[in-house]
Amino acid sequence: MAFSVTGLCFHSTDATVLDLAYSVSQNLLTFAMKLTSTILGLVLAAVSAYAAISSAELEVNKAKGLRLLSLEDGAEPVWKTEDEKLEIMRSHKNFFDVTEVYEPGTPIVPPANLFAPLVTCKVDFFLTSRLYSTLSDSPPSHQTVVKAIAQNVTIANLQSYLSSLTAFNNRYYRSQTGVDATNWIVKTVGDIAAAYPASKATVSAFKHTWIQSSIIARIPGTTTGPVTILGAHMDSINQSNPTSGRAPGADDDGTGSVNLIEAFRALLAAGFKPTTPVEFQWCSRRSGTRRYSGEEAGLLGSQAIAKSYKTAGTQVKAMMQLDMTGYVKPGTREVIGLMPDYIDAGLNVFLGSIIDTYSTLPWVTSPKCGYACSDHASWYNQGYPSSLPFEARFGDDNPLIHSSSDTVTATGFSWTHTLEYTKIAVAFAYELGI
Repeated sequence: MAFSVTGLCFHSTDATVLDLAYSVSQNLLTFAMKLTSTILGLVLAAVSAYAAISSAELEVNKAKGLRLLSLEDGAEPVWKTEDEKLEIMRSHKNFFDVTEVYEPGTPIVPPANLFAPLVTCKVDFFLTSRLYSTLSDSPPSHQTVVKAIAQNVTIANLQSYLSSLTAFNNRYYRSQTGVDATNWIVKTVGDIAAAYPASKATVSAFKHTWIQSSIIARIPGTTTGPVTILGAHMDSINQSNPTSGRAPGADDDGTGSVNLIEAFRALLAAGFKPTTPVEFQWCSRRSGTRRYSGEEAGLLGSQAIAKSYKTAGTQVKAMMQLDMTGYVKPGTREVIGLMPDYIDAGLNVFLGSIIDTYSTLPWVTSPKCGYACSDHASWYNQGYPSSLPFEARFGDDNPLIHSSSDTVTATGFSWTHTLEYTKIAVAFAYELGI
């Protein structure tokens, strides 16, 4: 006989032990409820110190072209012009642009950020919140099939896809070439889906208030259970001249984008039919790691999608972001860096086991990448379990992004390195989808 409360499991056939365990669990549950009530009271008191932004203020300032930026965790967002936002990007500071997702009259501080993940006894059920079961007790269990699929991903395909993506002058979210790049991905992924009609895979655009859409390719499951999401950002920027400057974005984030395309192709070619849905998402308009210049524009694409999923009550099993996967700093050890912040710890343990099983590279825990460093943070802020396997330890990554020099010929760019992330994407999708 067994019963459980959040974070505690009891297994016994002895009645006395069961009675004692039940008594202990009830006392702990009562204590936890009182503690939660106290914490919520403190949270509400803290939140009340902030003045919520009204609908009128939001609409008036949006009409003026102002942007509402969240510059640090727990702080009240501030209004900035587009020029001021660009200067913040150039000052190496990250931010969320919450203009499109802010709800008037709601608390400034997102409650999801105030609580650490809690673990339950079950390991096969996932909630759209931090009360989600850890994956650390679920090691990779489909090795024969996954390794066979991973053998079919090729550098030649990655090179072909990335050659097309980097041929656009830039993929900036407000430029026509950014739109053209989006259309190219839609057609490329759509052609792959059409070549394997038995998969019933679909490709759709997620529209935004700016001209560049995000893209969602969905492989339906045999059930409607929680979805597994793999993400990348498809836009690029030249920091000196965002609209018309040359920004090939080979590593940032052309590599992550083509990792997803090739993983999607390999899975469909293998006849992958997941039990629960798997989605590949290419987002528009994001913000980069703290070491850089704030990157594209504030994680707007991923924020919009993540919030729409939360609003719709969509369950998410796990989200993995691939953002920059092709650079190895000369003279450093070649590794995969697992980001430790704005992630789910249990998911990171599982991801580490995925890498150990399916990649030739070792993984390390990277230094923190900081506030709003990549799109996984958008999902984390909505209460979904997320992860970010990075191209290196944070600080050893590509120094040439956001410029015309972010190309495949740059010193340190490695096709064999980025290929490993395609294998990881295949394994992540299969192990969690089946």
